[in-house]
Amino acid sequence: MDIQGGNTISRIKQLSSRIFERILLKKDIDAFNGAQGRILYVLWQEENISFKDLADRTDLAATTLTSMVDRMEASGLVRRIPDKDDRRKTLLLLTEKARSLEADYMAVSEQMTDIFYAGFSKEEIMQCEAFLGRIYENLKLYD
Repeated sequence: MDIQGGNTISRIKQLSSRIFERILLKKDIDAFNGAQGRILYVLWQEENISFKDLADRTDLAATTLTSMVDRMEASGLVRRIPDKDDRRKTLLLLTEKARSLEADYMAVSEQMTDIFYAGFSKEEIMQCEAFLGRIYENLKLYD
């Protein structure tokens, strides 16, 4: 039996990223790219979080996250503010520009979900989600 789950997941990631970027382009959404969308998605769920919390929630390395946030700050999507309780921490806030993009992002995300699961039954979708969640948890044990 030739098991290639890791390779398949990697290929899915590459292909889905290209498709996501293409959908953004077709919808004239140029304020953020797919990778920045991951960061925005977390901040739309909860603002005023630290870089560490954001890194944990996006699984991005701190160095990668810092450079991405630098670009997002320069383009007016996020702001850094000092934590009132811990001066060593910096918190991230969304700008009004970023807040105004949430509906666009969610529409693209929904379109991607439709593409991912085209032809799947509801039960198959739930099974796939459960299996992917288990793979993710297995990987987290080694991170």
